[in-house]
Amino acid sequence: MATQVKPQQGLEHLRLYVPGTPVEEVQRKYGLKQVIKLASNENPLGTSPKALEAIRQALPQLYYYPDSQCYNLRHALADYHQLGPEHIIASNGADGIITQVCMAFLDQDSEVVVSQSSFPIYDIFSHIMRARLIKTPLRDNYGLDLDAMAAAITGRTKLVFVCNPNNPTGAIVSAAEVEALMERTPKHVLVVFDEAYFELVASDAYPDTVQYIRQGCENVLIMRTFSKVYGLAGIRLGYGMAMPSVLEPMNRAKESFAVSRLAQAAGIAALQDRAFLRRSVEANHASRLWLYGQFDRLGLFYVESHTNFVLVEIGPHAMEVQQELLKRGVIVRPCAGYDLYDFLRVTVGTPAQNARFIQTLEAVTTDGMY
Repeated sequence: MATQVKPQQGLEHLRLYVPGTPVEEVQRKYGLKQVIKLASNENPLGTSPKALEAIRQALPQLYYYPDSQCYNLRHALADYHQLGPEHIIASNGADGIITQVCMAFLDQDSEVVVSQSSFPIYDIFSHIMRARLIKTPLRDNYGLDLDAMAAAITGRTKLVFVCNPNNPTGAIVSAAEVEALMERTPKHVLVVFDEAYFELVASDAYPDTVQYIRQGCENVLIMRTFSKVYGLAGIRLGYGMAMPSVLEPMNRAKESFAVSRLAQAAGIAALQDRAFLRRSVEANHASRLWLYGQFDRLGLFYVESHTNFVLVEIGPHAMEVQQELLKRGVIVRPCAGYDLYDFLRVTVGTPAQNARFIQTLEAVTTDGMY
């Protein structure tokens, strides 16, 4: 007879997701006052002012439950993307969309195709649903290998996760590569395009995946988020776009009130804040180029990024360097959890934050320790 309650078998193979270290934790642990966080790809300019004002105006209604169908938010997103509201689903961050799609479509006999060194939340919820993960390698340019992902599809495959731009490498796959993947993907397989950093991409090669939904493609889901460019990471708001046949089972698997009143109000207002969006994109581009120049000066390899972070190769002591930076009040992301052991992922910050990071990195790496 069992002597304790046993967890479900899907948890056995989980590698836990470790989020970026909070500023408050570093302050407590090391007795520091001035700490900068460049670990979680948050917007260094803060939050959309229009979204903040919408949150303030919504505060008196907090005693009401939120609209579980997110009617106004879905209609605003539909207008923004020139789709019908029946093509939109909102959730508690992009993670909520990943959870729902896994719950809606996976079972114990399913297979999920993902890339190595990509967003680990795909792995976690696939495991929770007891699906089998099929992992394909990155290309030499640190982008996803869509040819390998297409070749990995079998009769049991239910989902293919395409992180574009890829987190943590920042590389993109092109429209031509995506089109080739779609041509090779059977109709029983749902291709999930995770486009969390979509607004920051400036490349002409980047695919317009929304066209697949406008064309009535019933095996595509696009995920996006308000966390990054709109500065709403703390309020948790993500959304998906797909045909109603894809969203209907996901809606059955969702929480009753997944999106708070504040998040819904903030999202609607943020979509209207084109000035903040433009400032965020322009500031990110300029600061990212500055970081490239500093990495070139220091002789460090980095992956050219289409996001608000840069993957930089430190070497075999990358974890130790990350810990030394932490002790000096600079939080960056180690990439061992992404199987990129020699790398750190650095969020593009303000000019002052970027300068402090580079100065601290130089101090750590020239102390003779690494």
